Amino acid sequence: MVEPLPHVREIPPYVPGKPPVARAGLTTYKLSSNENPYPPLPSVRATAEQAVTAMNRYPDMGCSALYDALATKHGVGTDQLAAGTGSVALIYHLLSAYCGPGDEVVHAWRSFEAYPIAITAAGATGVKVPVTADGRHDLPAMAAATTERTKVVLLCTPNNPTGPALTHAETTAFIAGVPADVLVVVDEAYVEFVRMADPVDGLALLRDHPNVVLLRTFSKAYGLAGLRVGYAVAAPEVATALRAVALPFGVSSVAQAAAVASLAAEDELLARVDALVVERDRLVAGIAAVGWTVPEPQGNFVWFDLPQTDAFAAAAGEAGLAVRPFAGEGVRVSVGEPEATDRLVEVLRGMKRPT
Repeated sequence: MVEPLPHVREIPPYVPGKPPVARAGLTTYKLSSNENPYPPLPSVRATAEQAVTAMNRYPDMGCSALYDALATKHGVGTDQLAAGTGSVALIYHLLSAYCGPGDEVVHAWRSFEAYPIAITAAGATGVKVPVTADGRHDLPAMAAATTERTKVVLLCTPNNPTGPALTHAETTAFIAGVPADVLVVVDEAYVEFVRMADPVDGLALLRDHPNVVLLRTFSKAYGLAGLRVGYAVAAPEVATALRAVALPFGVSSVAQAAAVASLAAEDELLARVDALVVERDRLVAGIAAVGWTVPEPQGNFVWFDLPQTDAFAAAAGEAGLAVRPFAGEGVRVSVGEPEATDRLVEVLRGMKRPT
């Protein structure tokens, strides 16, 4: 039998959030995948349905309409853009373009579950730097972990699954200390949910540092998780490399059309984000009222740092809530419908708080 490359056997599996188990007489809620709970906007759905009528044709491999819309939105050139099937695809593209055996990729941990998978798939070596006790990136430790073998540093802000976001000042200082031949990826999948002083201005970082790469997605705030479309903003040379290694015709016609329509309806979609932030604040207040604490959430989720993950997930499941446990480390819970918030608080009220 033909064997795969040795590192392929070492790729850890991605564990998706599970759907809720049906409960008789009880509405269930999926809070395990950080999805947007709102249904598609009518205007976006109509555009996607129209695009389906041409499904017998290949999509625009150059993503022309999408790149034009994004260039206008961000004030960048279309040559600075690269699209993929979700921002996670751009992580794979970037690591395959810039890393190989012997190269290192520095990232916080726990952070986005796909990082170790993509790093191993590229044949590179991941250097995990533990987050602080309050779930934040330990930037001094990440700087110390950066060596002559480092090719990429991954910054996840807000950090998934722990929740806190980096400030612009600390990120700027960190990047200034990173060698210019090391790519610094600022993964901003949840940027639209950030409400804090001195938030990261990724475009400003990119203007000042050509080794910065920004990652964005339409999956969360824009509610297109099922269509898989994300993008990178980078220096033209980096964007060219990302496009070169991308799967041809990877972003479907329907996804491109829905993304462009979402940008056109951005005010309406971001009003939904504002509502989710309000619900996030209500959830945090409810959590505090029953004596629990969580790291500062800046995405559409909260993190419970506790080893009893199975017990927590089971209690939530009995209440009709699917959550995302990370065995022995903690549980991430997405911000969802108000009823889901109320039910989660009641679950917490009946559970023993960790000491």
